[in-house]
Amino acid sequence: MLSRLNGPLDADIMLIGEAPGRFGAGQSGVPFSGDESGRRLDRLIAAAGWERSRLFITNAVLCNPLDDTGRNRPPRQSEISSCRSWLTAQIELIDPRLVVALGAVALKSLGSIEPHNRVVRDSARAPVAWHGRHLAGVYHPGARAAVHRPFDLQLEDFRQIGSWLRRSA
Repeated sequence: MLSRLNGPLDADIMLIGEAPGRFGAGQSGVPFSGDESGRRLDRLIAAAGWERSRLFITNAVLCNPLDDTGRNRPPRQSEISSCRSWLTAQIELIDPRLVVALGAVALKSLGSIEPHNRVVRDSARAPVAWHGRHLAGVYHPGARAAVHRPFDLQLEDFRQIGSWLRRSA
């Protein structure tokens, strides 16, 4: 079931993360809220010149995958496959102009809906045509992603995508 907390049903921009985090959406039910990833995402959204209230935010996997010790773990391929129909339905219902995959798991899951040849490290700042709309892949807003892409460059990626969207209007 789609929650109004995820965003408006007429959103032009849809952000797709990996899965609910145990300290964020796992507790609040709102994607990217109440945890560090959510705070970082809010800064990235602002850098793009967007308002969170105008975005629809969801995840490739709707359950909160945890390991045996109760910590977040990456979703299994079977979990991604099980949630594919839900993700596809959300994309079709919202019908955004731009889909932004937040991390490799989200980008890969979108490739199972309609194939693309994108990988995160090569996708930032450059939306491409995909599934009747445009697709951008960026690094996940979690702190660990800064190992691969410093946060100041992630902010610049969002500025570039925001600028691209304004130019393409």
